[in-house]
Amino acid sequence: MDLFSNIALGLNTALSTTNLFYCFIGVFIGTIIGVIPGVGAISAISMLLPITFYLEPTTALIMLGGIWYGTTYGGSIAAILLNIPGTPANAVTCMDGHPMARQGRGGVALLTAALSSFAGGSIGILLLMLFGPVIATYALSFGSAEYFALMVMGLVAASTISDGSAIKGLAMVVLGILFGCVGADIYTGTPRFNFGTLELTDAISLVALAMGIFGVSEVIASVRNVHTSSIDPKSVTFRAMKPTRDEVKRSAGPVLRGSSIGAFFGALPGTGPSVAAFIAYAAEKRISRHPEKFGKGAVEGIAAPESANNSADQTAFIPTLSLGIPGSPTMALMLGALMIHGIAPGPSLVNEQPSLFWGLIMSFWIGNVMLVILNVPLISVWVRLLTIPYHLLYPAVLVFICIGTYSVHQSSFEVGLVVFFGFIGYMMRILDWPAAPLLLGFVLGPLMEEHFRRAMLLSRGDFMTFIDRPISATVMAITACLLIWGVVAALRERRKVKFRNAE
Repeated sequence: MDLFSNIALGLNTALSTTNLFYCFIGVFIGTIIGVIPGVGAISAISMLLPITFYLEPTTALIMLGGIWYGTTYGGSIAAILLNIPGTPANAVTCMDGHPMARQGRGGVALLTAALSSFAGGSIGILLLMLFGPVIATYALSFGSAEYFALMVMGLVAASTISDGSAIKGLAMVVLGILFGCVGADIYTGTPRFNFGTLELTDAISLVALAMGIFGVSEVIASVRNVHTSSIDPKSVTFRAMKPTRDEVKRSAGPVLRGSSIGAFFGALPGTGPSVAAFIAYAAEKRISRHPEKFGKGAVEGIAAPESANNSADQTAFIPTLSLGIPGSPTMALMLGALMIHGIAPGPSLVNEQPSLFWGLIMSFWIGNVMLVILNVPLISVWVRLLTIPYHLLYPAVLVFICIGTYSVHQSSFEVGLVVFFGFIGYMMRILDWPAAPLLLGFVLGPLMEEHFRRAMLLSRGDFMTFIDRPISATVMAITACLLIWGVVAALRERRKVKFRNAE
């Protein structure tokens, strides 16, 4: 069957009344779950997975897929308005989204996030349709050496995510890696840095760290400066949501680049939307003519990561469906849903179950359209959250953070971790240490360690394996160029400062 026949088959499947209903249910639940800090897609899918046992396989996957990418849409709402990422993938959106909200432009920020998410998701779906098998084959050629090289490049890029000293950025990356090392050794199972605490044997929860660093620290900082809401009611009208022509123009490039980065990282098992969003943000800041605007309400800082994480959400299905390799715990649940229905994912799935494969892809288009229709009219409602009196809003936020964190593993210890990381996040704010590199170091550190040790085992301790393989050698070369570029840029900036002082 040619592409157009497959598209027609997919639309015929996705546009059935039952599938449309469950697609809407999925994206609606996903949006609500995304707004609630800490809960995330995996919790929602885990709770609703038993319901799918009584549905057709295609209908079940359409609903679960809607929850998956719907949470990313909803997660940007809390990130922008409250500086609390609804999901880890939205953490980087806090950096420019919340400053825009504090400037009375929360509606513009939310509209930019929604449209960028739609564009990123659409591009990801298009790539999934056109190049799914090719991307899957290319992703399969990545070994541990290539993954390690990519992680190193990501950590180097992480040091440039925030304003300020690159040394501070690298220090936060190292701190994040140290937090990521807590728990059982991946090969020997030996407990590391758990200080005799049984709860730390399974590692520190990403949700607890993200909620503490970004959420609780925001509440503490706000308590220190108690104030009534400064949001102008006029800023929540539909007219106030309209971005300027300059903002639309500045968003186009970041959306395209972020979508491409997201599509690439989404197709790689084990990376996913969180890594894609951070890399897209770092890349956008690197190539920007005005990097000093990032972190202060730059629209590019919303467009790039939001398009990247939604693009990655779509292409994450490539290794899951085409290769049978789940790239994340959420994708593993998707895989489990397929297997429960007696369908074996893998290269033969596209040929043996064309209505399922193409119906799912077409449902992504429909679900993304539903999300835009669902979210854009509600932007004024979401922005009005900021007009709620402070003494009512933030206690509720803390309750949601605690409920969301507790619901992941039903552990009160993790709620204590949130408080601990909230204190660390607050101290980082006072000392002007960036939070985003710490989070990326925490995410990438364990992955980097795993692939480094595996590459060393396969090469029998030969470090040249990272240079002998063409893909890893190319990525390492790009990383070296980034380091040199960063050093040269820092030296130039120092010279400019000295020259200005001399004048």
